[in-house]
Amino acid sequence: MKSIFDQVSYGCSKLVTESYSTSFSLATKMLGTSIRNDIYNIYGFVRFADEIVDTFHDYDKPVLFQDFEDELYKSLENKISLNPILNSFQHTFHKYGIPLHLVKAFMKSMRMDLVKKDYVTTAEYKEYIYGSADVVGLMCLCVFVKGDTKKYDELKDSAMALGSAFQKVNFLRDLKADYELLERSYFPNTNLLELDEASKKRIVKEIEVDFAQGFHGIERLPADAKFGVYTAFKYYKRLLDKLKKTPPLEIKNTRIRVPNYEKIGLLAKSYVNYKLHLV
Repeated sequence: MKSIFDQVSYGCSKLVTESYSTSFSLATKMLGTSIRNDIYNIYGFVRFADEIVDTFHDYDKPVLFQDFEDELYKSLENKISLNPILNSFQHTFHKYGIPLHLVKAFMKSMRMDLVKKDYVTTAEYKEYIYGSADVVGLMCLCVFVKGDTKKYDELKDSAMALGSAFQKVNFLRDLKADYELLERSYFPNTNLLELDEASKKRIVKEIEVDFAQGFHGIERLPADAKFGVYTAFKYYKRLLDKLKKTPPLEIKNTRIRVPNYEKIGLLAKSYVNYKLHLV
């Protein structure tokens, strides 16, 4: 039965989320049960595309990426795929009417990671951020508002800002891996070999502006989405606070983390704030 195959597919997307990101998985568990699987489905799709360009160094990544992209569009057209991750994503794509241009923008940014190493201009940087992060926030927003186009339009700028903030925090945290292993430099006008406190403060300020705009959107999210998104917001804010206090040299040489015990503490505090209607 197709329903069994679909359930297996959803289980695969959930497994991918839990295996690759404990923090995102924890936040997703805080979402309402009616939308939780769909966020797993989106995450599984974006994670697999990202893995191709970031980690499969012993294989022909352009060929793998092209195969994945071809199968992606076939799955969207045929409403089925034998790739369980794409099968689960196409289900969510059609269920909530996710605009195709969001998917195409995401794949464009992922393809850029196959060849592009430096983002020299602000325009290039913004284009990459839009495709790699903002549109993921918008895909999730489609699920959160469940087809309410008016609500979507009201919240899309905040969703994009939050996506940008999360991505930029990841960039700052992963400076060492991105630069040394992947030879990538995302932040324009920043010499990562000589990252100083002034450059770090400029990046942090940019992220804080995104967080402020994103928070305004969280306050207006539907109830079954608000707590989960707020949990992710608090985690990334905590990570930014740690990066803010970390000397640039240490950021370049160490991957800063939020320990699991701190994540549990953040979850508890987030729940209290949520229940007290402080968000």
